[in-house]
Amino acid sequence: MFVLNPKTLSASTLIPKSFIIPRKASIPPQFSNFKSRTYCNANQITERGILFDTGDTFFRHESATGRDLGVLSAALYKQSKGQLRVLDAMCGCGVRSLRYLIQSKADFVLANDANESHRRVILDNLGQVGRFEGEQRRWVVTHNEATRVLTDCYLQRDYFDYIDLDSFGSDSSFFLRAAFSSLKLGGLVYVTSTDGFSSGGHRPFHSLEAFGAYVRPMPYANELGLRILIGGAVREASVLGYRVTPLFSYYSCHGPVFRVLLQVHRGKLTEKRDYGFICYCNRCGNSQTVSWGKLGQISCPCNNTIKDPASLVVSGPLWTGPLHSGNYIMEMLNLAEQWGWVGKGAGTGLEKLLERMLEESDPRLPFGYIKLDEVASRAKTNTPSISTITSALHKEGYAASRSHIASSAIKTDCPMAGCIRIAQKLHGC
Repeated sequence: MFVLNPKTLSASTLIPKSFIIPRKASIPPQFSNFKSRTYCNANQITERGILFDTGDTFFRHESATGRDLGVLSAALYKQSKGQLRVLDAMCGCGVRSLRYLIQSKADFVLANDANESHRRVILDNLGQVGRFEGEQRRWVVTHNEATRVLTDCYLQRDYFDYIDLDSFGSDSSFFLRAAFSSLKLGGLVYVTSTDGFSSGGHRPFHSLEAFGAYVRPMPYANELGLRILIGGAVREASVLGYRVTPLFSYYSCHGPVFRVLLQVHRGKLTEKRDYGFICYCNRCGNSQTVSWGKLGQISCPCNNTIKDPASLVVSGPLWTGPLHSGNYIMEMLNLAEQWGWVGKGAGTGLEKLLERMLEESDPRLPFGYIKLDEVASRAKTNTPSISTITSALHKEGYAASRSHIASSAIKTDCPMAGCIRIAQKLHGC
């Protein structure tokens, strides 16, 4: 079990009763099994019916969708396994921890934040949930560096079902090995990166240091951000004899934010490892994956690289496989509908996102996306609408979908030359 230290806040006689202030809040019936409170300051926020205080912590309203996805995935784990122990390694004001307790019905949450000045607001927010259920603790608050709290849990053999790593920049890559060590087999890690410079190929040596991938500028940079994050996790897991599977991958432009939910199992990388290199030809717009064994044989089918070898850029190693599990996204969508988070009167944001992810889960779709402005520029035509070109691609037998990452782009197994031909055909060229 987790050993308390002087910086640990939990159910204890050392905690002044003045920290616990009765409040009231209006909560949907399915999440009403907790003590409601009323806030009387400018920092009060309501999210999915849960009222909490942000205090002086860093908080983004725009990150609510990422929190929704985390809560849904944690709830699915609880429904499947019958138990849920969560470690929120960088909890901020504690809103994620609170939502895991209330909405995902976590049995226990360890809420950690290195900044001890946040402890009062975290304790105050989590105080809406009873700290004990019988003799079992529901939550504990600690103030340590993320790596230390993860390592302590590993050394004490106190393993968790779900670990949330919501860090800045590429810091999550430094916590992954400790997270995998303190996770139960089959458990979930929800990892974050906000390093848009690396995904854009602007800091290749930094991305090599953080994720083990040398990244060059490519037109689908924001998808590369997800793929280098997963690739870094693949590398760290393999050192420990584990393999990871992405259940969903989420990009948001605010930040930017790259979030990936990974499931961890024992076992080494298989022959079809989905961990390799990506090439892009600036002259023809063609993309391709390259395995480790083919690194010395890279060329583009357009043959333009013979005259202009600098036009072919390579990034990797990184994750080249699917970004989502279609079955898992469907489960999330069904649960969100049961909770009233999607459907009539619930707004379209989360529903549209999950539906786009479901489209992207088509196993025929390769990595990357094609921007329609690039197609139009190469075809010397006006930019076609997404629905028009997608319909035309489907008629020719290609797989095609919208991208949740770029609103003016499509994912398709049709090469750039085919997209150019179709665009010209649509405009009577």
